[in-house]
Amino acid sequence: QVQVVESGGGSVQPGGSLRLSCVVSGLDYYAIGWFRQVPGQEREGISCISATVGTPYYRDSVKGRFTISRDSGKNAVYLEMSGLKEEDTGVYYCAADPSSRCSVFYTPRPYQYEHWGQGTQVTVSS
Repeated sequence: QVQVVESGGGSVQPGGSLRLSCVVSGLDYYAIGWFRQVPGQEREGISCISATVGTPYYRDSVKGRFTISRDSGKNAVYLEMSGLKEEDTGVYYCAADPSSRCSVFYTPRPYQYEHWGQGTQVTVSS
């Protein structure tokens, strides 16, 4: 049974930082996508990282501020977020899929990922 568990959300002021964690169990080889959703809007791809080699993808609005990384020994993927802005507010979801490929050229789409976490709230507000 595959499980995806996110953690690390919270409330910060603009300019602050947070680190989101995603731990996957039940899969040995998978790509990870981070998605954000705000009320009334579709879930959008923020970043992704391939199972092995390859350049991670970042949405233009987060480039230079967010960093995705993988710790294979812990089956964990992290999203380091700095210079947070109010528009970064939303529920952040981690998703894993053994068949997906992360490309620096294409925004990850929700339908490309089978296994989802429960989401973690990130609120950026002064």
